[in-house]
Order: sequence, then structure tokens, then C-alpha cells
Amino acid sequence: MRRIPLESIFLRQEEAPTLQGKLAAAIVRAILESRATPGTRLPSSRKLAEALQISRLTVTLVYNELESQGYLEALPRSGVAVAATVPHARLRPMKDKPQGQPPRWEDWLSDHKLPRRVIRKPANWRDFRYPFIYGQVDPHLFDHNAWRDCARRALGTREFAIHAADHYGADDPLLVDYICSNTLPRRGIHAGPDEVLVTMGAQNALFLAVELLGRIDRLAVTEEPGYPDFAETLRRAQSPTTFLPVDGDGLSPDMLPEGTGLVITTPSHHIPTGATMSLERRIDLLRRAKDHDFLIIEDDYDFEMSYLAPPAPALKSLDDSQRVIYIGSFSKSLFPGLRIGYMVAPAPLIAQARALRTIMLRHPPGHLQRITAYFLALGHYDAHIVRLRESLRRKRAILESALKATSLEVAGAAVSGGSSIWVRSPHCSDSARLANALQADEVLIEPGDVFYETPPQPCPYFRMGYAAIREEAIEPGVALIERATRRVAA
Repeated sequence: MRRIPLESIFLRQEEAPTLQGKLAAAIVRAILESRATPGTRLPSSRKLAEALQISRLTVTLVYNELESQGYLEALPRSGVAVAATVPHARLRPMKDKPQGQPPRWEDWLSDHKLPRRVIRKPANWRDFRYPFIYGQVDPHLFDHNAWRDCARRALGTREFAIHAADHYGADDPLLVDYICSNTLPRRGIHAGPDEVLVTMGAQNALFLAVELLGRIDRLAVTEEPGYPDFAETLRRAQSPTTFLPVDGDGLSPDMLPEGTGLVITTPSHHIPTGATMSLERRIDLLRRAKDHDFLIIEDDYDFEMSYLAPPAPALKSLDDSQRVIYIGSFSKSLFPGLRIGYMVAPAPLIAQARALRTIMLRHPPGHLQRITAYFLALGHYDAHIVRLRESLRRKRAILESALKATSLEVAGAAVSGGSSIWVRSPHCSDSARLANALQADEVLIEPGDVFYETPPQPCPYFRMGYAAIREEAIEPGVALIERATRRVAA
């Protein structure tokens, strides 16, 4: 009589949040990995409960659940066995599968190079005691009950039928309406529904804009240092690119080369220094765009994180000639895994971007758009922003105070707030070596060389994010960085 060995069923903590979920995953894993045929017996509920040191009732409940899912079937007075409807039952593995010659992938992919500049964060960053990394969040600030309620609304019977359909490139009208009537007016921007495209985060919006506007005969300009993906997206579009240095007032329009066709900038909170482009430069940049016929892509990725001063006016709000393509995101202010952003531009460009997006991914998931729309419209988002700003204000004050007690220098920080600081070490000139050394102390920082097309060698700058780290960990974490700079320098 065929049986699944008792020892092949074991629990993995990461597979599910509940004990029943872990056990169900373990049983399914044992069935699939052993390719158990229908009729293969499973251990009795008593034996399995004793082996795993769990309640027999838990095993019985999981067996019943897997019966309803078609994995198991109850045998009269004979226990439980693998069902004939188990998912892999129809698969017949090939015996002595012939081995053919694999393709030469280096030839097939020769025209597609991997990105040179990529910001990398350890996947297990939560395991570090002092994660000074950017772009992650403190989950304790988020109202999970409110999000769950919005999800329940969006997944109701009537609305599920709506979002289960293919919308052929159309976005959720409730979300678009909120963006037009609430989000954009906060930045002084007025746009209609035909001028807004919902995207899979700001990254998707950037790709679509550059794919449509970048050309081999159109000179692009962006910032140095700057967001690495600006450079990589332009490189993929084969767009010739000039990198202009940024000072305390942001990118200088005076330095734009002749023949500029496209400018990509983060004027309100420069990546990574936090510099804010002055109003005079914003007006000058827009004037030059009209006079010299070029376009501007404005990434306004974290305007909500303004807790020290009101944010500077968006370039798009000052644009009277429709030359600014505006990119925003809810992923930074809510949580990065959300991947909901938007592009605002004249209707002809949005129509082309929608068509391009449609052949890539149709549209961002409809139910996720609707959940986000409810979260925004019901006031949960505004309440979250209040909590977020207060948390960032406290953490920023603690971090700045801790840095003042060290030799580390603040090389850049957003005057309105933000969630990161650009730091320079006078003792350790190689931030990449410093970052590697700090991991032994459970400290994470972001080396600065990735933000440069031509980085200083070695690069003494690094970025410290403070959104995800606990307040009480900031001061001891900074002390560890200070000690490590001297150790690495020596």
C-alpha cells in the first residue's frame, strides 16, 4: 500500500502566517514533490499531530480543507488518501527526455545590456537592527484595518464583477477622479481625466514617457548625481544624454547644452541630495523650454513628505505651454509594494502612452486601483499622511542631532522634509567599503557611487534613509557608522 512518508511533511515558518496554513502548505508540498499518485495514503491525523507536536483537531481541519480543494479524499474507515483530482494527476513525466542544444543566449541578447547602475538593497533588510535605507516604510504607521475595509468594499459581489472584466486599457474612474480633484490640486495642477494615466508606480510612468519621447537624435539632459534609473532608461532608448551637476538650488538651466530635446529632473526633492530647485530656476527652465522647443519630465515622487516647510510649487503648476510631463506615485507615501503611480500630460501624449501600456500590461490591476481609490476617498490616506509626517519629523530631528555629535557631514537634505539625508564622511572616502564593513554591525547604508554616471573615485558620499528604522535605533546606529568610518579609513 503506497504511503506518503511521515517525515516528508514538515512545517516551514515562512510559508504561511497561521499554523493551519503552514500545515496545509506542508501537505501539498509533500504530495507535489513526491508526485504521489491517487490513492496514496497520508499519515493518520493522530500520528501526524504527534510527529509535528500540534493539535489533532488542527490536522483534521486541514485534511477537511484539502478535501474540499481536491487534493485529498476520505476513504471509508481507511483514513485519508491523495485524490484523483489532485492538480498534477493529469501530468505524465517524459522518460529519458532528450537533451537538445540550448540557444546561445549571449547572441540572442547581445543588443540588450543589463543596467550598469542599480540600487541594491538586501532582501533581508528587516533582519538588520539599523536599516538606514530609503524607500521602505514603518508598517506600524499603516492603518491595516482601514485598508482591509477598503479591500472588502472593492471585492464585494457587484464591484468584483466590474473589476474582473478586461477594461482594454481603461483606468479606474474613481481613482482617476480623485487624482484630478484632490491629488493634483494640492500641487497647483489642473488636469482632466484624458490627461491622466495610472501606471505601475512612477517607474512605469518614466519608462513609458522615455520610450515615447527619447530618440537617438534627441539630446536628453538629467542630473549628476541623480536617480540611476533615469540614466538606464535613457540608455535603453539609445538617447544621447548629458549629465549636469546639481548644486544647492538644483539643476541650473544656464548649463543646458545647445540642442537639448528632453530634460528629466526631480526639482522639488532632488535624488539623492534633497536639493530644491529655486523658483527663479524653475521659471527660467520653463521659459527656455518654450524658446528652444524641448520637453521636461518632472518626477515629483514624495511631495507628501513635507513636514518642515510647504513644498515648492510643482513645475507642472507653472507650465503654461504644456511642456511638462508630470510623474507622481502613491507607493512612496503608502507602501512600496503598492506600485500605483500616475502620469499627467497633454491628452495626445496620454493617448499614446495608454496604447503603449496596453500592449505591455493592459492596465494596473483593477481591484488594486479601486482599493486605493477607496482608501484615498474615505479619508484614510490623509490620516496616514499626518501620522507619516509626524514620524518623519521626529526621526529627522533625532538623526540630525546624532550626526552633529560625529564627524559625519550632512552634504544634502530637503528643506521641506523628505525621508533621507545625503552624507559625506571626511575620514572614510570609500562609502562602498564602509557599507560592506557596516553589515557586520547590522547597519545598512546606501553607497553613493550608484547615483553618479561618473562617480568620484573613491566616493565618500552615501544616503541614509530614516523612514523604516525605529526611532530608538537611530542614535546607536549613527554611532556605529562613526566608529566604522575610522576603522575602515585606518
